[in-house]
Amino acid sequence: MSNDPTGQCARTVVRADGADGTADGAADGTEDPRVTGLRKAVARLRRELAGYRAHLSDREVAEDELAALDAAAAAGVPVIERLRGSLLVLTSALGSVSALAPSLAEVRGAIDLFGPVPAARPRREAAGDPT
Repeated sequence: MSNDPTGQCARTVVRADGADGTADGAADGTEDPRVTGLRKAVARLRRELAGYRAHLSDREVAEDELAALDAAAAAGVPVIERLRGSLLVLTSALGSVSALAPSLAEVRGAIDLFGPVPAARPRREAAGDPT
C-alpha cells in the first residue's frame, strides 16, 4: 500500500509472475472479483473460527492455512492447484464442525470460481514409447 498526495491509500496487486494482477483483461488496475470474493470468504471463516471457542485439535492447522490463502489472494490471482490443496486441508481440519460449515462452503464456492484443476498430461507407459 502507498499513500497518494490526498492521503488516500492505494493498493497495488502484484503477482509472483510479475504481472500486475489485472486478470482476465482488466486494465484499470482493479482487483479480480474472484480474488475479492476469496478474500472476503477467507476473512469470514477466520472470524468465525476465532469465535468458535470449543477445542479443535486442528485449529492451528486451519488458521495457518487460512493465513496462507489470504496471503496468496493478496498477492494477486492465486494458483488453482494451491487453492485446491488449501481447501482439502481446511475441509480435513474443519469439515466436521457444523457451526463453521456455511463459512467453509463460502470458501469452497470462492475457490470454485477459479475453475477446475488443469488435467494432468497422460504418462507414457514405456520409456521407449515415441508418443
